[in-house]
Amino acid sequence: MPLIIITGIPCSGKTTRTSELKEYFINKGKNVEIINEIDIVTKRGFDRNKFYADSKNEKSVRSDIKSMVQRMLNTNDILIIDGSNYIKGYRYEIYCITKLYKTPQCIIFCDIPIEHAWLWNKRRSEYERYNREIFDALVMRYEIPDSKNRWDLPLFVTSAEDELKFDEIYKLLYEAKAPKPNLSTQCPPLSSTNYLYELDAVTQEVINAILSTKQLGIENEFKIPGCNLTVQNSCTAAQLMRLRRQFLTYSKMQQIEINQIASLFVQYLNKSL
Repeated sequence: MPLIIITGIPCSGKTTRTSELKEYFINKGKNVEIINEIDIVTKRGFDRNKFYADSKNEKSVRSDIKSMVQRMLNTNDILIIDGSNYIKGYRYEIYCITKLYKTPQCIIFCDIPIEHAWLWNKRRSEYERYNREIFDALVMRYEIPDSKNRWDLPLFVTSAEDELKFDEIYKLLYEAKAPKPNLSTQCPPLSSTNYLYELDAVTQEVINAILSTKQLGIENEFKIPGCNLTVQNSCTAAQLMRLRRQFLTYSKMQQIEINQIASLFVQYLNKSL
C-alpha cells in the first residue's frame, strides 16, 4: 500500500491532516489504514509527557511502528503514519522498507510556528496536553525534512492555512513508478530447508567423481557419472577443495536452485581451472 508519512512538531495539525487525507482517499474508493503514534503510546498505558521523557520507550514504539508498516504494506490501499517522525534516520528506515516492498511514499511536513503550536497545545484537555518541558524538548530534537534527502521525497510542506495538494499526492502514489529496491534492502530468495545439505552433498559428489578418475589415471575431460556434464581434470585435490569452498561461500549468499547446483559448480570449476 502506498505510504504517507505525516511529520511535524507537537500540535502542528498532523492528525487533522491525516483525517483530511483519509476522507479524500475513501472518496476515491481506497481503503485507508492509519498508524497513530499517540494511540500506541496510550495503549501501552503511558502518559504522553512521561513517555517522551524516556528514550527507551520511544525506541520501543518506533520499533512497533516499523513492524506494523512491514505487515500492512500492499500495492493498493493507503497507509498513513500519523506521528512526530522527527528523526531523519528513522524516516530513512521507513524509506528503505517502502523500497523493499516497491511501494511509493511521500512525506507531509506540517510546518507551523512553534508558538502557534504551543497555543494549540494549551487549548487541549489536560490529558492531551504536553507540558512546556517536553514540548520544548521535542521541538529541539525535531529534524526538519529536507528535499535534498532522497528519503524525504516527495515532500509536501503545508502550513495551517494551506490546503493539501490532494490530487498531486494521489498521482504520485498511484500513477508514478514504484521505486526500485536497492540490493541492500532486498531479502534473499527463499530456499528449501535442506538447501545447505544439498549444496554440500552435490558439490562433494562432483569432487569425489573427479578424484576417482584421477586415481584411475584419467587426466583429460570426462563426464560426471549420473550427469550430462563434462569437467576438466587438470587440477590437484588441494585446488579442488579450495574452489569448492569458494563456491559454497558464494552459493550460500546467492541461494541458487538445487537442481542447478551441479551444473553451476562444474561451470565454476571449468572457468577457474
